[in-house]
Amino acid sequence: MIGQTSKLRDLKAISPWQRLLVLTMATFTIAPFAPLIIQSLAFRWAWPNILPTVWWHEQRERSPFPLAWDYVFSPSSRVGEATLNTLGIGIAVTLLCLLICLPAARVLAQRNFRGKNQLEFLIALPLLLPEAAIGIALLMIFIALGLAGTYAGVIVVHLIPTIPYMVRMLTAVYQGHGTDAEDHARVLGANRRQIFFRVTLPMILPGVIAGCLFTFLVSTNLFLLTFFIGQGQIITLPTLLFAKISGGALDATGAGIALIASIPGIILLIFTDRFIRNYPLAE
Repeated sequence: MIGQTSKLRDLKAISPWQRLLVLTMATFTIAPFAPLIIQSLAFRWAWPNILPTVWWHEQRERSPFPLAWDYVFSPSSRVGEATLNTLGIGIAVTLLCLLICLPAARVLAQRNFRGKNQLEFLIALPLLLPEAAIGIALLMIFIALGLAGTYAGVIVVHLIPTIPYMVRMLTAVYQGHGTDAEDHARVLGANRRQIFFRVTLPMILPGVIAGCLFTFLVSTNLFLLTFFIGQGQIITLPTLLFAKISGGALDATGAGIALIASIPGIILLIFTDRFIRNYPLAE
């Protein structure tokens, strides 16, 4: 009750222009989901009608085949397979990316060595290149290595655009905390393992969680690299969605898949935000 009262006071304390800005930001954030939700429930929705003229539930009993959400949740849609693949690949990429980037970011943040600037540029280089160019260039190599059309190949290729993001975020986290606490623990007799798990990790954990969230979101939304390396054998939600809308129109099935694809990111974002806000060392 006290928390709700304080929130109301905070809202009343801001100026009308700030309220308008917050309302505008919320509108731009939520607005894209409204047409998707309506489209996923529509059977016929044509311009210039503001709302569908025929809804999905009105045609459910008349249609001999599943429509809209009935089709999305049917085995023939392959949405279940695509969802499991998307989540599995995203989790694997996030864990591998964390194992690679955690020590690399520490070195970049706390050490000065010859060629450091050039190394940072090379790490960020995949972000400067078109995704299609990377996919086409790697396709030949992956075919020769037998990784094309495999889960391992898709996971490896997802590391290319996600590692630069994770390295940059963790480097900033390490730079923000410095090494004073670690030096004090070392003076008090703590070994490397104790320093990392009892001193370093608790300090950088919010940044690590945020980096993992961002990496997972990037991986689960990659289309071109998954399309090229997956060779149509590895189905994810982005590739399945593209197949549904490749005809040029977004029907109820495509809208439903788009909504399902957004659910994991929204859930993770909510939990991550609450974790960071309530974390003892967040302040």
